[in-house]
Amino acid sequence: MLALHGTGVSDGIVIGKAFVLQRDLPEIPEYAIPQEYVEEEVTRFQRAVEASRRQLMAIREHIPANAPPEASSFLDAHLLMLDDKMISMAPIDTIRQKQCNAEWSLKAQSDILSAMFEQMDDHYLRNKKIDVNQVVTRILRNLLQQNYDEQEKIAAGAIVVADDLTPADTVMLKHNHVLAFVTSLGGPISHTAILARSLGIPAIVSAHSATRYVRSGEELIVDGKRGMLIIAPDRHIVAEYRKRKKDILLKRRELNRLRTSRAVTRDRRRIMLLANIELPADVRAAAQAGAEGIGLYRTEFLFMNRPAAPNEEEQFRAYVKVVKSMPGKPVTIRTLDLGADKQVDGGRAGAAITVNPALGLRAVRLCLHDTSLFRPQLRAILRASIYGDVRMMIPMLSSQDEIFRVLDLLEETKSELKRSRIKFNPKMLVGGMIEVPAAAISADLFAPYLDFFSIGTNDLIQYTLAIDRVDDAVNYLYDPLHPSVLRLIDITIRAGKKARIPVAMCGEMAGDPRYTSLLLGLGLTEFSMHPVTLLEVKKIVRDSNVRELTRFAKRVLKIRDIREVHTLVEKLS
Repeated sequence: MLALHGTGVSDGIVIGKAFVLQRDLPEIPEYAIPQEYVEEEVTRFQRAVEASRRQLMAIREHIPANAPPEASSFLDAHLLMLDDKMISMAPIDTIRQKQCNAEWSLKAQSDILSAMFEQMDDHYLRNKKIDVNQVVTRILRNLLQQNYDEQEKIAAGAIVVADDLTPADTVMLKHNHVLAFVTSLGGPISHTAILARSLGIPAIVSAHSATRYVRSGEELIVDGKRGMLIIAPDRHIVAEYRKRKKDILLKRRELNRLRTSRAVTRDRRRIMLLANIELPADVRAAAQAGAEGIGLYRTEFLFMNRPAAPNEEEQFRAYVKVVKSMPGKPVTIRTLDLGADKQVDGGRAGAAITVNPALGLRAVRLCLHDTSLFRPQLRAILRASIYGDVRMMIPMLSSQDEIFRVLDLLEETKSELKRSRIKFNPKMLVGGMIEVPAAAISADLFAPYLDFFSIGTNDLIQYTLAIDRVDDAVNYLYDPLHPSVLRLIDITIRAGKKARIPVAMCGEMAGDPRYTSLLLGLGLTEFSMHPVTLLEVKKIVRDSNVRELTRFAKRVLKIRDIREVHTLVEKLS
């Protein structure tokens, strides 16, 4: 028996036989193409792109009718990438200019794009390089005439073990009734991980060397919550996990009964549970989970995989679609959160690369630097505000001056709309994200000028601890329970209470049931998270007594030993 540890990205326990999926590409050769055959090579490349498009469209047809919107949106993102000139046209230019083969031309362009995405500071957007690589790999396989027929051999009920999987693979695994999957690579915020959660496929990613240790046909246990893969378990371990599997199924049935229940604690404290979304189509998943609104609508996805920024009208339509889908409920639209190195077309060759983009011209800094990008978004958000409870949120604030400049721009935009007799809500709420330590420390200075705070723990933790959570070399240091992080959260919540403005949390910590009790004790009353975790958090809220948890939180804040903090919080969760 052997146990491997990875990152659990989709809850559930599965016991079954392994199917090891080998997908190694051969070395990509570079060779010269005689001038008279260059156009034939261009045609060969174009046919490979079209074949890739047909394959993705065919896979899209296999999406279950009751599948969440993520299933189609991720495939649509890959289809859009096939239309992006950086993938569909740039290799053609290289073929013609250098008279080289299509495979080498595409691989060279892929390396350029990967380098650009690698420089991005936002971990979610940086991970989009995985999507680029997956699209490129599909085209390369068609150029090399390697197809994807391995999945036809996978028996229903198998556990797939692979180096990595694409969103398209994940859809086909669901279609073929695969029980679970384990990958050696990948991260918790990759599209494949998100899709696994949405489709209800237990999964583990980043289980290093899994394909080396597992053989096809071997019995496996996949623990999607703990991120544990057990190879060739003995009968006692199998019996233990079968019991745990039954307990999980019972727990899920209980959670489903809470969909229409209110999030109220045992001592009658009302807690708001909201959802984070990225695309208008994601609203359906939020509604199905019983979310009371949208606490974070990421708008940067409107700006990516395209040659130019979306105009005001396109943004307005996207925002209104979400607002109308959540009648009577708040929709918090975060303004553009891209960085200096993230151009609207996903990055251009020759663009300046900063030494440390995480500390560079990004989010509100970029918007204030380039108001031609910002003003159309402000107009679109204001126009959408008459259709419901729209709120605007400013990312990565670090100084009062940034707040003042954004509010001045907003007032100018309101005046323009008034002169044009375009309707908007003049009292639309404007809040700020607390994700930079300076903002948390200065929360009392920011509060008089904002209507609400939202704590973005993903960046707050990274900036506070000076680590990159997706860097394998240092991500072990990423710790939401670090005393410095907890103190900054406490400072922010207390500043909000003193100024009588609501404080929400929209980072991953808000959706992690391990921290719900502690956050309630710290005084958090609004949680915004991925819809998948909402019901589990609601169950904890309904079982909690805030008065008791407040005493617990005060005790935790006084502890100096981080190990003791972990022990106490684990006992409570």
